[in-house]
Amino acid sequence: MSRLTEVYKDRRVLVTGHTGFKGAWLSQWLNHLGAQVSGYSDCVPTDPSAFELLGLEGHLSHHLGDIRDRGRLSSVIDEVQPEMVFHLAAQPLVLRSLADPVETFEVNAMGMVNILECIRERPNIQAAVLVTSDKAYRNEEWDWGYRETDHLGGHDPYSSSKSCAELMAHSYHHSFLQNAPTRTATTRAGNVIGGGDWATDRIVPDSIRAWSTGQSVTVRSPQATRPWQHVLEPLSGYLWLGSRLLSDANLDGEAFNFGPGNTQNKTVADLLESMTQRWDGARWDISPNSTLANREASLLKLSCDKALRMLEWQAVLPFSETVAMTVDWYRSWHQANADIGDLTIDQINRYTTVAEDAGVAWAQQ
Repeated sequence: MSRLTEVYKDRRVLVTGHTGFKGAWLSQWLNHLGAQVSGYSDCVPTDPSAFELLGLEGHLSHHLGDIRDRGRLSSVIDEVQPEMVFHLAAQPLVLRSLADPVETFEVNAMGMVNILECIRERPNIQAAVLVTSDKAYRNEEWDWGYRETDHLGGHDPYSSSKSCAELMAHSYHHSFLQNAPTRTATTRAGNVIGGGDWATDRIVPDSIRAWSTGQSVTVRSPQATRPWQHVLEPLSGYLWLGSRLLSDANLDGEAFNFGPGNTQNKTVADLLESMTQRWDGARWDISPNSTLANREASLLKLSCDKALRMLEWQAVLPFSETVAMTVDWYRSWHQANADIGDLTIDQINRYTTVAEDAGVAWAQQ
């Protein structure tokens, strides 16, 4: 048994936002580890979706409800009696936050308050991993990675809402949870790619939607640099952090970055060129409208030294493998030549083997 299997097998786990891109992958991985998974989301956010393609509704306890509805959230938690919580429910899009800032603050900030209040009232919950974003940092356009002690504060409503969520988690920890049975920690990651993301205004799903119908994809900021990472990288951090919270009180109330090394810092153009090599007929061009591009950070990366030091965690996939796993998943979906559930499990196992060979703590037997 792997170290993660030892922790999660038969353990009751609640995932908020389980129908989203990252939430579906996390739910699939937890199910693969033998956990008793329950999910809480307001809807299936896209069509198609990883959640539906993976058939997850038949493999977990599926609950619909708005994270802003604390009464509904409380009743679901009382029903499923989780031992651990992974909070991913969010309004995750920057452009949508500009169109509807009130919804974004309600979902991301008050949603964090609601899950924390539910946790505070239920000491039987042993650990909670609270997911925010790398955009919680005040972006100074530095050439070095942001550390967990750097200033929070986003310029747009999405980023600001994630900063608020971090502050709320910090406040609840020090006001109510510091000496409670439940241990909590926040996590910051970004620029996650992988099969099954169909959100709007994201470079990978926008490309797949265009290429799957023989069209060219138009991009806003081809020279914007991002630390691209496969979805399994931060999820391994979340799972390992959750397992460590159960046994290490020193992690209680801490914040952790989960991101790739500097070799993963590539431009949008680099990403697209790598993707086009694995998708026949793929094309892209540059948008003449720079208004939206001017609202986007040109550089944002994280320092993950703390995760390496305190958790013995690090990212393991090279950029080429990150792109290959992502495009292969979508190509298999488009060509309908593979069972998506089996393919996803195969990629989880493949990633685990790479991490084990790299000597990462969570992947050892």
